[in-house]
Amino acid sequence: MTWHREPLVAFDLETTGTDVETDRIVTAAVVRLEPDGAVSAERTWLLDPGVVIPEQASAIHGISTDRARRHGVPASTAIEEITAAVAEVLRSGTPLVVMNARYDLSLLDRECRRYGLESISERLGDEPSPVIDPLVIDKHVDKYRKGRRALHALCAHYGVPLEDAHDARADAVAAARVVRRMGEEHESVRAMPLAELHDLQARAAAAQSASLQAYLRRTTNPAAVVETAWPVIPRSR
Repeated sequence: MTWHREPLVAFDLETTGTDVETDRIVTAAVVRLEPDGAVSAERTWLLDPGVVIPEQASAIHGISTDRARRHGVPASTAIEEITAAVAEVLRSGTPLVVMNARYDLSLLDRECRRYGLESISERLGDEPSPVIDPLVIDKHVDKYRKGRRALHALCAHYGVPLEDAHDARADAVAAARVVRRMGEEHESVRAMPLAELHDLQARAAAAQSASLQAYLRRTTNPAAVVETAWPVIPRSR
C-alpha cells in the first residue's frame, strides 16, 4: 500500500511573524489522520510567547497578547512538549505533513535554541524525515500553474474543505488532506517510497528557491538571497 493510504501526522504553527530567527510560536497542533481521513489523535498548544504579539499577526490568527499571557502555557514548557511530540512521530516512521516545512520546522528549531532545549535533529540524530510538504510538492508537480500556492489556494485547487483558516489544528488537518489528494492525483508522487519522496522535496525546494532568487535579482531585488535548505534552515550561529 502506498504512503498516501497510510496514517499521516500533520504539524502546524501560528506565530508572531515570518522571521524564523526572531519570531515566536503562539499556537501549535500535531494531528493524526487515519486512512479514511478521520482525526484519531491530536494535541494543541496555546503559548505565552514572552513577547508582544504584533497586531498584524493577531489579525491573522486571532490570538492577542492579553489572551496569550492569561491562558498560554510558558513557552519553554510548550516548546519542549511540541518538539518531543514531533520527534516521536518521526521516530516512528510516520510521515510528518508540514505546509511550508522550511518555516515551521526552522522556527521550532530556533525556539529550542532560545530555551536551551534539544532540537528535533538532535533528538533524532539526523534531520527531520520523512517530511511531506504540500507547498514544495505542488510547485514540483504543477510548476507552471498560475495563482497563489498558500494553503487556502491549495485546498481550493485540490477540493479540500478549509474551515477556520489560520487555526493551527484546522490548517494541519487541511494540509494532510491536501497531501492525500496529491497522492491520488499524481502517480509519480504516490509511487515513491517515503525516503525517496523526502529527498525529492529537498532537491525540488532548492531548485524552486534558486528560481525565485534569479527572478528577484532580475526584477525587484538585485541583492536577493533566498534560502535553499529544506526542511530546516541551518543555524547561522
